[in-house]
Amino acid sequence: MALNKEFATAGKKPGLQVWRVEKMNLAPVPTELHGDFFSGDSYILLYTTSAPSYNIHTWIGSDASPDERGAAAILMTQLDDFLGGAPRQFTEFQGEESLTFLGYFRSGIKYKKGGVASGFKHVVTNDANVKRLLHVKGRRIIRAKEVDLSWASFNKGDCFIIDLGKSIFHWSGSESNLFERLKTTELALDIRDNERKGRATVEMIDEGSEPEAVIEVLGPKPDLPSGSSDDVSIDKKNKSVASLYLISDAAGSMTTTVVADKNPFKQDMLSQNECYIVDNGGDNKLFVWKGKNANADERKAAFTAANKFIKDKNYSKNTQVQIMPAGGETTLFKQFFFNWLDKDETTGPSKAYTIGRIAKVEQIPFDSSKLHSDNIMAAQHGMVDDGSGKIQIWRVEVGEKVPVNPSTYGQFFGGDCYLVLYSYNAGGREKHIIYTWQGQNCTKDELAASAFLTVNLDDSMGLASVVSWQVRVTQGQEPSHLVSVFKDKPLVIHLGGTSRECGESKPGSTRLFHIRQSSTKATRAVEPTASSLNTNDVFVLKSPESLFMWKGKGATPEEMAAAKYVASLLGGAATEVEEASEPGESGFWAALGGKKEYQTSKTLQRTVRPPRLFACSNKTGRLIAEEVPGEFTQMDLATDDVMILDTWDQIFVWVGKDANETEKTGSLTIAQEYVNSDPSGRRGIPISTIKQGEEPLSFSGWFHAWDPKMWDKDLLQCLQARVKNQ
Repeated sequence: MALNKEFATAGKKPGLQVWRVEKMNLAPVPTELHGDFFSGDSYILLYTTSAPSYNIHTWIGSDASPDERGAAAILMTQLDDFLGGAPRQFTEFQGEESLTFLGYFRSGIKYKKGGVASGFKHVVTNDANVKRLLHVKGRRIIRAKEVDLSWASFNKGDCFIIDLGKSIFHWSGSESNLFERLKTTELALDIRDNERKGRATVEMIDEGSEPEAVIEVLGPKPDLPSGSSDDVSIDKKNKSVASLYLISDAAGSMTTTVVADKNPFKQDMLSQNECYIVDNGGDNKLFVWKGKNANADERKAAFTAANKFIKDKNYSKNTQVQIMPAGGETTLFKQFFFNWLDKDETTGPSKAYTIGRIAKVEQIPFDSSKLHSDNIMAAQHGMVDDGSGKIQIWRVEVGEKVPVNPSTYGQFFGGDCYLVLYSYNAGGREKHIIYTWQGQNCTKDELAASAFLTVNLDDSMGLASVVSWQVRVTQGQEPSHLVSVFKDKPLVIHLGGTSRECGESKPGSTRLFHIRQSSTKATRAVEPTASSLNTNDVFVLKSPESLFMWKGKGATPEEMAAAKYVASLLGGAATEVEEASEPGESGFWAALGGKKEYQTSKTLQRTVRPPRLFACSNKTGRLIAEEVPGEFTQMDLATDDVMILDTWDQIFVWVGKDANETEKTGSLTIAQEYVNSDPSGRRGIPISTIKQGEEPLSFSGWFHAWDPKMWDKDLLQCLQARVKNQ
């Protein structure tokens, strides 16, 4: 069979590629519209890491036809074959996506009505005549579904986006909560910046305070019903139960033989000469493992074997399937095995997987087995190219943009705002990204001016052949692509101050920079608010008398190279210090202000067991737990929830100050059940309970650039100020 022409670009560079299935052909979806899906369609997604390693997903809309479902399955198999059988394969269904999939779209995914059969296309547009209503659901996993533009679609408990083209209204029901409002605003800003390319305004409105523009479209607001619960009741006994089957003659009349009827399994049950199925049908999941020496026809027929097994077992046609080669096992798969030994997750020598967080499944009260049921590492994403294009940077001063000296590119100061214009060529067309970086200590006037100047810069492009979009970045939340555009230099973020020639403030006499490399190999150096070390990273310490580079045990060569660059910026001859070999009290520790406790967790030195963060809540009347998708940050710690941080050899129960008594008293129980229900048989893990604002270093060290003053801020007011200053 002839290869699809789209395969020519598949997996050539790290990042996400999305295609819509159109009559056995693949139509690429523009990067700006990644995360938008038509309910009547099927899609193929390919996520490529720098290793490289690959994840292939089929996504099936709720209204997709059987032909479209079948075409997606065939194309996924062909793409897997084109990539040498190395990818992991996932089947996704609308409303039931895995956290692997959802991790690619941190601001949420949007379900649109219609599909290719009804003539709807994925087109980037500035259409000012858009009129649609999006119903937003979720506090951590954000899904927005297009519904009828009518008051009949509304309720008091949820948030909605009323998209009128030039005006985007975020409508909050009177019973909606803070984090739903925060996430909905982020989604509204994403629509403005990507779909409208910055040429729209976002306005936050509460139920009962609708402006005239909304009333003209919807009419007067009637009495609205309360919202419905998102909680789904699932038989907890089946969540972590699985059986292991040997596949025989998968290319012909496939048969299966039971190897073990109950987990945890032993790793040596898997032979590299065979293919196997792990049946977790009670949780609507099936895994196919392909031994590296297995029959070639059986390896290629893995998806066919899975579908036959599903049919024979009379499982739902929407059963999620994961297919993986030996050496490319997902974390979820490995948890069904006792003490899986895998020093590095690889597809072969020196081809380490950088993906593997734990996906979320719905659960009933105190059923902590759900916390183990869909595990994968958060994928880094959002890389539109390799960062090798051209950049120009301006600083905002007195309502104007002033060019920054190119020799200082990559240094951002917390007292400033910057405009970063990134230009590159894609498909023969010139494209631009305008990053608006806003420091935490900049003035309100600078915030407002930065937004205004960004639109002006975009408008100044003028040419129809030029494609551009805007990305607003707050200090400490820099996307991977922005970090990558500074090539071999790290992104250096100064806590405060300004890069103006006559700065209003001077840096402190003693400064500490925290240097960390992400899974995309981009490196950033952040001046934190607290002087605490971390065994996994590199730190540069500058005092009036000395300059040190402190190398933690888990530091990488790239982080050390970045540290040398930062040291050169600070001036002076740097002394390299190895962890546990620091000079006496008169040297390194004296410059730091004395030797204090810092993060020395051995778990942090390993990459095989990524940390996992869960939120525990009884907002729906039942205590449930839900995993935070993607790479979590301090912002994901919901102050009205109880959170569980699993660092593999220790469990932390974090209690938010606004959590209710049921959540507080039930938190230890759910943490213990979480450990007891681990499919791998893990037991006896220490559980520590900590309160918001009293986090020890062994907890906060898992969060990059932890800010101990964050809890003093009103997050909703900060977001509202961000919207007002657009």
